[in-house]
Amino acid sequence: METMIITTDNQTITRMAVIAKRTDSEFMAGAKAMMVESLKRQMKNGIAHFVFMKKDGSLREAWGTTNSSLAKKHINGNGDSRERYATTAYFDVEKGNWRSFRWENMVTVY
Repeated sequence: METMIITTDNQTITRMAVIAKRTDSEFMAGAKAMMVESLKRQMKNGIAHFVFMKKDGSLREAWGTTNSSLAKKHINGNGDSRERYATTAYFDVEKGNWRSFRWENMVTVY
């Protein structure tokens, strides 16, 4: 049997706590928090492909980025970080606009 060691930072721990509270599942919280971390790394370095559940329960397949060189003309630097609201913001390269999703609604990252 192999053991997997997961290292987390304070943001990941915060995400896990929020997701656990919203879903009543510590296991799901850990898995989803790690997916969000993976997604954030991918978006920082380029365009990421991922799926999340929308408010209405439908699934949303998205291609997004937070890479400043790709979304530079759409970044104004004003406003609060979406992290304060337990969501992650991304620039939707298909829609040409900023979107966000709730952490507990993360389904998969490709």
